[in-house]
Amino acid sequence: EAAAATSVAGLASPLGNTAASGEIIYMAPLAIPGGQEKPSLLRGVTEKALLVHHRVRVLEGTFPRTGEVMVGRLMHRRFGVPAEDFFPGKTLLFGRDEFRISGVFEASGTVLESEAWFDRNDLATITQRDSLSAVYLRLDKAEFDDAHVFTLQRNDLELSAIPEDQYYDKLSTFYAPIRVMIWITAALVAAGALFGGLNTLYAAFASRIREMASLQCIGYTRRALLLSLIQESLLATLSGSLLAFTMALVLLDGIDIPFSLGTFTVELTPSIILIGLVTGIALGTLGTLPPALRCLQPALPVALRSS
Repeated sequence: EAAAATSVAGLASPLGNTAASGEIIYMAPLAIPGGQEKPSLLRGVTEKALLVHHRVRVLEGTFPRTGEVMVGRLMHRRFGVPAEDFFPGKTLLFGRDEFRISGVFEASGTVLESEAWFDRNDLATITQRDSLSAVYLRLDKAEFDDAHVFTLQRNDLELSAIPEDQYYDKLSTFYAPIRVMIWITAALVAAGALFGGLNTLYAAFASRIREMASLQCIGYTRRALLLSLIQESLLATLSGSLLAFTMALVLLDGIDIPFSLGTFTVELTPSIILIGLVTGIALGTLGTLPPALRCLQPALPVALRSS
């Protein structure tokens, strides 16, 4: 940590403190008194961590010192307990050791909010680590190549420099097969819904063949009737889309979902709403054309005798 801070020129230095944080990252089960153990991501840090993880804000309490731990605001979701169980002053169990929760932090838009931050010396002692997992640098005037050159110069250490976005991009490749399975499942569900909707439209329009033929007899053109059917379907589709948006806003927006390595928050963004609205309009327009054209296709004598 000290070598990186002094050897890489151009690091950010808020309030005169170089933004270089050596950290220990460890995966281990934690527990609350009387509760089950849950696998959690632990991070051993010093106060310099706040210089590089600039989105971290301490909401309550203080930074952890010896015998203390600071938890992310979503940590309680991993344990399925109320947030009050992770307020400052509560106790967290790591093996046979007890740690007092010193504070709660947030880090919007990051994966840190479900982590537990320990004093680095405490975590090194408990895990019997004599080396750091990573040194985080926050660049100011420096370029990535400056940090890369530093890793090449230290032949006595096994070092590798990587930008944070590339690190998470490589990490996400592990979940690529899972994403493919999710997309396939979503496509199958969407296909089932599409065919079910088309079947409903065909059945609804089939019962209106005589009605459409009668309207043609009194002077309405097939184009006008086709536009009318599309408008009806579009109105129903938009109504369903608005209902779906309302349900998603009430039931899904802002909920926290825990998974193996952390917790993520579901957000209903304007772009998602726009995509849903465009999809609803497309389904209401294009999905109506086949059954509507079939409804208007029969000749008038045949259509008028239709039951």
